Amino acid sequence: MTKFLLSLHVLAAIVAIGPVTVAASMFPPAARRVQVGADGPDTAGVGTVRLLHRICRVYSGIGLAVPLLGFATAAAMGVLGDGWLITSIALTAAAAGVLVAFVLPCQDELLERLDGRQAVERDSTVRLAMFTGVFNLLWATVTVLMIVRPGSTTGA
Repeated sequence: MTKFLLSLHVLAAIVAIGPVTVAASMFPPAARRVQVGADGPDTAGVGTVRLLHRICRVYSGIGLAVPLLGFATAAAMGVLGDGWLITSIALTAAAAGVLVAFVLPCQDELLERLDGRQAVERDSTVRLAMFTGVFNLLWATVTVLMIVRPGSTTGA
């Protein structure tokens, strides 16, 4: 059962978190490239930005399966009290917080500007890129902790 849960956990992380990290990283430069003229913003560019935002929203919801399956896997392995896992849980919560509190609202704000036929300011995209980088760094750290498991007695 442990191998099955671990497989589901890893697959959920790849399928759900991977698209969010990629789409969130692509969003700031895509928003920056949208040209706003007298007729309004470039519709193809806005469509791309809207699609990237939708990917982030939908897959972040699906991503809730990752920690749920992670808890089930950790319970089956008997490692719920291990330091590497507690650190991973805290970093996962921090990543979710950054996504919900900063990345998605900044994306919403930039889309509202484009829908209002206003140009996107570079400062806004730079700030969003910073929040996205923090989100991605947190997930990369969690991934490393999940693989290395420092101090773990459960194997490699």
